[in-house]
Amino acid sequence: MLLTTTPSLEGRLIRHDLGLVHGETILGANLFRDILASIRDLIGGRARAYETTLERAREMALQELSRRAQRLGADAVVGVRIDVEVLGQAGGMLMACATGTAVALEPAAVARRPPVRQTALQLVHENDHAQFKRSADHPPAAA
Repeated sequence: MLLTTTPSLEGRLIRHDLGLVHGETILGANLFRDILASIRDLIGGRARAYETTLERAREMALQELSRRAQRLGADAVVGVRIDVEVLGQAGGMLMACATGTAVALEPAAVARRPPVRQTALQLVHENDHAQFKRSADHPPAAA
């Protein structure tokens, strides 16, 4: 499943808009991790346990979003947005919500052969031919 934050996919045409899809997850924080994060806040540094939990919550929300889009027959989800909130009286839970628009894409175009480069002589010949054709179509006025 293709997921993008942009409203379209470069090189692919959207055939059908299948509607809004969403995925969410709520993860609880644990007491041990909270204590370690508080110590890190006091002495400085990154709270890797919270970063890991945040990353896991985002991934789970995106997986749920993809599952729902697949059920609709989507090839991709465009305009994906992820929001994260802290929940609970003590901020003991983390909620991640992912939303986007499920779309069906046109089949990928058949690979085309790249255009043949023309030599300078071929370009001059084509230019001369075009000028000759124009002069034949519009002969000079009689004096």
